[in-house]
Amino acid sequence: MTEQVETAPESATETRADSINVTDGAAAKVKSLLEQEGRDDLALRIAVQPGGCSGLRYQLFFDERSLDGDVITDFNGVNVVVDRMSVPYLNGATIDFVDSIEKQGFTIDNPNATGSCACGDSFH
Repeated sequence: MTEQVETAPESATETRADSINVTDGAAAKVKSLLEQEGRDDLALRIAVQPGGCSGLRYQLFFDERSLDGDVITDFNGVNVVVDRMSVPYLNGATIDFVDSIEKQGFTIDNPNATGSCACGDSFH
């Protein structure tokens, strides 16, 4: 089992085009959710899967598995895992957490997405 372990940028304002990026706010929210679950053995897995009305969709979930070819990046003590097939789709993407009156949840700003559908769940 081979995995790449990467180091996150020094601050959330530095973004990398050759890796996924997670804002400090999103990392803090993930850490809070893991503490609520009482688990410190889980990582946030971000994947691109076939589906959605535009052809591809994002999946974010907690995972305890380590798969061959995973790229693991530490963001303020939170391990973020991307499988090797999803890496090209997610390089340069930024994961954030929004908490406002209009919206609450994780958002993905992906420069690789050439379009998206009305549901906001998929891209191509």
